[in-house]
Amino acid sequence: MKKYAPALVADVVLILVFAALGRSSHEEVLDLVGLARTAWPFLGGLTVGWFLVVWLYRDKFDAFAAAPTGLLIWVSTLVGGMLLRAATGQGTATAFILVATGFLGVTLIGWRLLARVVRRSDTRVG
Repeated sequence: MKKYAPALVADVVLILVFAALGRSSHEEVLDLVGLARTAWPFLGGLTVGWFLVVWLYRDKFDAFAAAPTGLLIWVSTLVGGMLLRAATGQGTATAFILVATGFLGVTLIGWRLLARVVRRSDTRVG
């Protein structure tokens, strides 16, 4: 599990950045409680996504793969986050869903694509 920890940490940090940017764009207080309130539904979805992808691909799991790992984690984070927000009375306006879809997709899949490019260039240099 240690070799997958950096990928999990990257995902968590990106969700926290998403929550912080959202709170900031709505001029909400950026304190620990507010950040946790905004981020927890997506962190819950992320957790489901990680368990799902590890379970589905246990024999060939790659935490750094854009597909299927990044795609499944993105969808689970987005859908799980929205369902938890709706269940707890937090907003799920269409504009928010679109922004969340884009931001989480670009970041949760994007960093994995960048990591792949960096790994390829490292193997070519060395």
